[in-house]
Amino acid sequence: MPKPRKLPERVDEHICFGLYSTSHAMLRAYTPLLKPLGLTYPQYIVLTALWEADEQTVKALSEKVFLDPGTLTPLLKRMETQGLVTRTRSSQDERKVFIGLTKAGRELKDHAPEITRCIIDKTGMPPAKLAELLDTLVAMRARLTD
Repeated sequence: MPKPRKLPERVDEHICFGLYSTSHAMLRAYTPLLKPLGLTYPQYIVLTALWEADEQTVKALSEKVFLDPGTLTPLLKRMETQGLVTRTRSSQDERKVFIGLTKAGRELKDHAPEITRCIIDKTGMPPAKLAELLDTLVAMRARLTD
């Protein structure tokens, strides 16, 4: 029988703090790469989701990027003002709003591979280890959201 683990006492022993502080470090690493493009990290994540599948509803996009619609909508309005996305109300159901990429939004995808390479390099971790970490995080998120 495995020996019970000692419960964390210090802040740096908590998994939640490790994830939280690493998330902040990741955001800081992205900032200088995105700033010349006029993007914030949440905008970049939204664009990445739209590059996978253009013309999504706000609801579908919200679920994909884990942002509630109340947070996502103002972000999308700013992106529309920047000329990156379009917001189109459904003619069948006016409650549905479809988000699509503009030409400028699609063109930003050309920068994505270099941004990804820079972030991978900055972690100092081999791609296989990063893939394993991602699998672990996705599994953890799934358990926490069940």
